[in-house]
Amino acid sequence: MKTDQVLLRGRILSFNAEPQGPEDHAAYRYIEDGAILISSGMIRATGAFDQLSRQAPSVPVADHRPHLLMPGFIDTHIHYPQVQVIASWGAQLLDWLNDYTFPEETRFADPAHAEAMAEWLMAQLCAHGTTTAVAYASVHETSAEAFFTAAARRNMRMIGGKVMMDRNAPEALRDTPQTGYDASKRLIARWHGTGRAGYAITPRFAITSSPEQLEMAGALTAEHPECHVQTHLSENRDEIAYTLSLYPEAPDYLGVYERYGLLGPKTLLGHSIHLEPREIDLLAETGARPVFCPTSNLFLGSGLFDEAGLRARGICNAVATDVGAGTSYSMLQTLNEAYKVLQLQGQKLHPLNAFHWITRGNAVALGLEDRIGTLEPGTEADIVVLDSSATEPMALRMQRAETLSEELFVLQMLGDDRAVAETYVAGLPQKHAVTRAPRPALQPA
Repeated sequence: MKTDQVLLRGRILSFNAEPQGPEDHAAYRYIEDGAILISSGMIRATGAFDQLSRQAPSVPVADHRPHLLMPGFIDTHIHYPQVQVIASWGAQLLDWLNDYTFPEETRFADPAHAEAMAEWLMAQLCAHGTTTAVAYASVHETSAEAFFTAAARRNMRMIGGKVMMDRNAPEALRDTPQTGYDASKRLIARWHGTGRAGYAITPRFAITSSPEQLEMAGALTAEHPECHVQTHLSENRDEIAYTLSLYPEAPDYLGVYERYGLLGPKTLLGHSIHLEPREIDLLAETGARPVFCPTSNLFLGSGLFDEAGLRARGICNAVATDVGAGTSYSMLQTLNEAYKVLQLQGQKLHPLNAFHWITRGNAVALGLEDRIGTLEPGTEADIVVLDSSATEPMALRMQRAETLSEELFVLQMLGDDRAVAETYVAGLPQKHAVTRAPRPALQPA
């Protein structure tokens, strides 16, 4: 018997396709008394407990009954330098960046601070059941180093990148087209494909990058087609107007990124709310991925994401927290707010589709569905254990639940980190108590 083997027991839910409706039972596999055989950080088998326990009689069992075992959640857009400005009051996008985000990100020039915040982020993600995230670091190369180092300590599959920004930001947060290119190149060489790390070429957005810098970002993209690209698009109408004033030759906001060769199936475009018809055509043509950030869009008053409209065009949408404008690390709470945003537009988010979205759906958006997002044999053993009766209101509601979909909707609407009983990363349990930072003395408002 291998010493790193374990058999997880519980109710199992994993998707093999996007559900086409509530009755599409072929899109997922549900096993009432199931088991997942893990060895060397990989899923070796998934099936009924009585069958797998006979096949591996000497393997220790971690019994999570009656909880639900699912693939670990995937967050496709998060800003790790913003963990201490989450819940900062009273601004829309551009003011929020200038008043809170940019001053905070200057602190990440300090390697010790970046390391502490990166380690804290990984612990929070695990506490909330998130096993993969796509993150923006600050402009400082050391901040990306800290992010990848913290992820490597837990063997987490993480994607991230140093932001490139050479204008319209404080001097302490500006690089140059050349230094941004050089630092990104070094980080790609050091981290992309090292362990479970992936690199995302990261021009923050068109406002903070000059044409020369976007040209360098495009050069990186051409040189490293294996890397993702992440940036922001059409979050706020003032942002769009400012962008078009800086790039008057562009046909629209997305046209800026189009000109510099930044669009493709590996491109993640945060927000993508206020889109023109040509931009939607271009998304469909290039396969670039819009990223829906519901808690952030509501918090900043940015607008409502047209998920159904984009999906009808064959566009693959991802979903994400966008901490720190986003107000929760929890993908469950992200689904809660996504449901409401779509309700306001007469669109529906069935719980089966919701849980597909934050597991296999986001894996498909990243092109990683062969590695993460399901519980299929041969995939990486990133698993979340969910307790649908974790709080008294949840437990009371569950007394009346009769179907799996009802249970999922309870988790979607009422769940948070308390509903995450355990999180496994590459087969190892990771949910530990988070050390609380000391509370400072506060002044009257």
